[in-house]
Amino acid sequence: MGSLRYSINVTLDGCCDHRAIPADEELHRNAAENLARADALLFGRVTYQMMEQAWRQPADPEEPPGSTDPFARTIDAAEKYVVSSTLERVDWNAELVRGDDLESTVRALKESRRTLFVGGVMLPLALAELGLIDEYEFVVHPRLAGHGPTPFAGLSRFVDLKLVGREELGSGAVAMRYEPRAAA
Repeated sequence: MGSLRYSINVTLDGCCDHRAIPADEELHRNAAENLARADALLFGRVTYQMMEQAWRQPADPEEPPGSTDPFARTIDAAEKYVVSSTLERVDWNAELVRGDDLESTVRALKESRRTLFVGGVMLPLALAELGLIDEYEFVVHPRLAGHGPTPFAGLSRFVDLKLVGREELGSGAVAMRYEPRAAA
């Protein structure tokens, strides 16, 4: 069975609003390397639409790309699954997955893939509730935002984690990777 990896950028006070996170070349390179290690990306509707708007490259090869950023190239080319009960269709290398039976759908994807990568807020909350996330990465930025949203708000149970990796970025951000601890 494959694995499902989650990653999110947060401020020191837990805000994961992308507008509150200072992005630089190193952060984008780190994120691109994470995405490149996945066979496919798994997004909820909101994250998919936000990422598509920000990172989709122009269809016309003569038109200059919006960014030569490695993250933009990596996410644009990645295979994507979009979990939504409201969207009628998706494109941008994406396949629409209905959220009616999220657990069965994600388990089937994990069985057919080496690694899936998920980001966002609402879909990861549902996945954590189902115990489907195999690795959590929090990239903690040295900033206080004073507002939300925060990841996993409303989680119904504790998820105990063990630290499996840590990387300091030049900006002062720290990427920490965790795996769920086995239930006792």
